[in-house]
Amino acid sequence: MVNFRSVATCFPVADVDKTLEWYEHNLGFTSYPFPANPPYVFAILVRDTVEIMLQKVDGYEKPDLYSRRSGGVWDAYIRISNIEELYAQVRERVTVLMTLRQQPYGDWEFEIKDLNGYVLVFSELKVGAP
Repeated sequence: MVNFRSVATCFPVADVDKTLEWYEHNLGFTSYPFPANPPYVFAILVRDTVEIMLQKVDGYEKPDLYSRRSGGVWDAYIRISNIEELYAQVRERVTVLMTLRQQPYGDWEFEIKDLNGYVLVFSELKVGAP
């Protein structure tokens, strides 16, 4: 029987070095870059069971799609625990697109934008929420 276990999003970026530093400093990820020394062309960012891969694409600029859809356009939806704690840790250090709030479907969420324009949504479904 086939069992899908996880998925890792992959972001094309112009500067892997700066991007992994941003994720380490602001969100507490650990990076595993390639090659061993900069300039890097690839990296895997890991925090707990979440992985984000970075691929160097010279001159890449992510298109700004956020405003093209009511409710925004997301690049990664990350389910976490203790969302209030993470929000308190990062809200002064990153660009917050949506402050922490409970959604009509029950999840507590906030949205941030990384240095390349990727939109990350952090979400927690609280016990007893609708």
